[in-house]
Amino acid sequence: MEVVVPKPRTARPGGAARGNGVPASSRRGFGAQPQEGNAAQPQVKEAAQPQVTLMVHMYLLYNLALCVYFVACIPLVGYRAWRRGKPLGRLGDRFGRPPAALNPHGSPSIWIHAVSVGEALAAKTLVAPLKATYPAHRLLVSTTTASGQLVARQLQPAADATFYAPLDFPPCVAGTLDCVAPDLLVLVDTEVWPNLLRACRRRGVRTIIVNGRVSDRSYRGYRLVRRFLRRALDGVDRVCAQNELWGRRFLALGLSPERLTVTGSLKFDAAGDAAAAGDADAVLRPFQFAAGRPVFIAASTLRGEEGPVLRAFSRARQSNADALLIIAPRHPERFAEAEAVAAGQGFAVARRTDLDAEAAPAADVIVLDTIGELARLFQLATVVFVGGSLVPAGGHNILEPAVFGRPVLFGPHMENFAGVADLFVERDAAWQIHSESELGEALATLLADAERREALGAAARELVDGNRGARQRTLAAIRALLPPAAGSTEWAT
Repeated sequence: MEVVVPKPRTARPGGAARGNGVPASSRRGFGAQPQEGNAAQPQVKEAAQPQVTLMVHMYLLYNLALCVYFVACIPLVGYRAWRRGKPLGRLGDRFGRPPAALNPHGSPSIWIHAVSVGEALAAKTLVAPLKATYPAHRLLVSTTTASGQLVARQLQPAADATFYAPLDFPPCVAGTLDCVAPDLLVLVDTEVWPNLLRACRRRGVRTIIVNGRVSDRSYRGYRLVRRFLRRALDGVDRVCAQNELWGRRFLALGLSPERLTVTGSLKFDAAGDAAAAGDADAVLRPFQFAAGRPVFIAASTLRGEEGPVLRAFSRARQSNADALLIIAPRHPERFAEAEAVAAGQGFAVARRTDLDAEAAPAADVIVLDTIGELARLFQLATVVFVGGSLVPAGGHNILEPAVFGRPVLFGPHMENFAGVADLFVERDAAWQIHSESELGEALATLLADAERREALGAAARELVDGNRGARQRTLAAIRALLPPAAGSTEWAT
């Protein structure tokens, strides 16, 4: 896979930027400024004025729409948080007032933003290499969701601190940038926040989108505001897209071709990291009772999926009476709901946090009510179903079970992982089902056919191993934007 390294931009006269000795004004390279007496200057300004005015109006409309949306959503968000016991996160962070301890001395930093769990896991592949490459910078990780924040906190101590990202209002963004003082902003996946990017551009902060993707749904929406989005993308120095299709979509939305690099997906690297990380024995010990039993894991399920999964499991138990089902709801606030659905279908249910390593539970179904254990539990599985795919939610990551060589099932809705899903199906490395009845049939077939399970699992593991390397390509793009200090450590996998 070819790596396009950004060309150095022409420096302007200016003061020295903190952190790496690069002149502050050269860090964005807007080109030479018109000099006094230049006869062409009035004409240029006159020609540019309508475009500038239009952009100002578009930002005003965007901020107005954001205000209306925010005010309209406050009651709903508050009600859902109260009803589901879902934390809102630190409100000071959201409004651009993070704690001073985030960056107490105003040191130069690298700010990584990951919306939720999946993005935080992808970001995890970059944290240690960035800390080794830029030891003088604070490494700060923000998320939008509370579940993402739980994963981000596990990145410490390699990451110096975590916080919630600010709302994309200019005062909130300005307050956060004042505290964080970034030399580089790293946005994971597709995070195009116009006011944040605009503020970074004005302050000379380098920006990069890594593991970039533009799903079908996002693309349809972005095309409606393509002219405004083109201006927002002008604030991005580099986009590292996961594949050629998503790279072309970034270009169609207005990204300059010289700012695009196709790196592959960080999630191929993250899958191997997640499998090897942490104390696997501590995770597996409570499940010793499952040794020798067929284990069906339903991963990252959403509302509307537990029912079909349980009915498919019930069908499979007709020929595998000792089979065990582990359900891992995608969102922590749904743990109790998933437990109730399973109990409602007549299953004996236990929660992971109630398991005793010394005694086997009298349960057919285990609800995984923890964060961060699923990736290592896949090695217990006989068959894995990846949720978010039976309902129209775009699917979830299928790579983590694949790295253990486990056969993977997923539904028809894999729009957010279309490239990976298509590749797995094309290589006979996964089984895509299209209905509840197909899920039951596929599960029963795989539990009865060890040879087919092994073939699917082996193909999946080979595919993951053959597609790693996005981390190194992404780090190369980052180093080109923010040259490391002399003598810094070069990360080696």
